Amino acid sequence: MDILVSTEWLAQRLGSADVAILDASAHLPSAGRDPATEFVAHHIPGARFLGLPGLIDAESDVPSALPRKEQIDKRLSELGIVSGQSIVLYDNSALRSSARAFFLLTRAGIDNVAILDGGLEKWLAEERGTESGEAAPIPSAFACSECSDTLVRSKADMLANLESRTEQIVDARDADRFTAATDDAVHGLAGGHIPGARNLFFRQLLNADGTFKSPEQLSEAFEAAGIDPCLPLVASCGSGMTASVVLFAHRLLGHDHGALYDGSWAEWGADPATPKETGEPSPGKASS
Repeated sequence: MDILVSTEWLAQRLGSADVAILDASAHLPSAGRDPATEFVAHHIPGARFLGLPGLIDAESDVPSALPRKEQIDKRLSELGIVSGQSIVLYDNSALRSSARAFFLLTRAGIDNVAILDGGLEKWLAEERGTESGEAAPIPSAFACSECSDTLVRSKADMLANLESRTEQIVDARDADRFTAATDDAVHGLAGGHIPGARNLFFRQLLNADGTFKSPEQLSEAFEAAGIDPCLPLVASCGSGMTASVVLFAHRLLGHDHGALYDGSWAEWGADPATPKETGEPSPGKASS
């Protein structure tokens, strides 16, 4: 299974015991939407609700931190996921939140994970069938590998990178928040960015219908942002959600070395001791 599958591919496999479909929708608070309620109203037949907004490590000091192994095990066991199943993630979110779910599951060593290209919006636009009501999976005893932090960066890592310039920094937020033309109202912080970061707004990686752009177009987007996808990079955003979209696009280009700054601007911007920049980045400021 490829990491990005089409609606046609999934439609041909509905009802297969080898494929588990998970709704990984999550929304900004300002959207005024409840993904759980929307799931009950309609979802892809056979899908189960992942509950992505609640899959965070509340014991961590990092805002909206990635979940621990035992949290993932518990949730996937509740959803009846069994070892060896292919997992297809989809969302009905402007954030393309399924990319965050992809990152946290693959970080846990779970193979055969894919994202449904275009999500529920494309499924509905093609007038494919849905069902309503709560899912009632048979619980399993799922256990993932130990969660690896090889591709997760802490604030300390990011501070060290300011000195070493080992990894390029790509910020997935919109240009106004990145430059500080506006505040980062999503997190109640001033705008700005980590010194040396480049701006690649995640929506630039998607077509108008929410599907991912072609590899050629993705390469052009990275290049236009001043990012070489072949070199080490770490993605940031507001809280680690849309940075995952950038990292998924990076995977579509054939790379698996992209790292996530999980705390992102919610952590960096809230710390008065961290250095910050505003305005457009100059060529001399980019990490390399």
